[in-house]
Amino acid sequence: MRKQLLSFTVNDRPQELAVRPNATLLEVLREQLQLTGAKSGCDEGACGACTVLLDGQPVRSCLTLALEVEGRAVTTIEGLARGGELTALQRAFVNHGAVQCGYCTSGMILVAAALLAHNPDPTEAEVRDALSGNVCRCTGYAKIVEAVLAAAEEMGRNK
Repeated sequence: MRKQLLSFTVNDRPQELAVRPNATLLEVLREQLQLTGAKSGCDEGACGACTVLLDGQPVRSCLTLALEVEGRAVTTIEGLARGGELTALQRAFVNHGAVQCGYCTSGMILVAAALLAHNPDPTEAEVRDALSGNVCRCTGYAKIVEAVLAAAEEMGRNK
């Protein structure tokens, strides 16, 4: 299968790669760019472990063909922290014990980051709704929701 050239931005860095036409964004991120924060969970778009932000919107990278992101901006969990400093949201996940096995964490954080970017003061119901497409088998979601609400509060105070 002949590879095609793909130009896009990942975590604010321009990338130009030769990719298979049928390669998923998840495969390109993990195998070609060694960005392993997005996880391969179900490969059917049901679990959310592979979630990344595409132009600021959460997408399932296991269902997104890499060539679909031509000229667009992808943010992975590796691209959230700046200068080695965790974001308020990432700190809240740690401080509220919202991480257990960690497999779902990057997807949860990226979905929450997109929510907070569009709605800086969400209700608990809005947080639960935003996270509803991401599966966590460990936490029961309570601490994850607490973490998102705490991050929203901290971010609101720091404006």
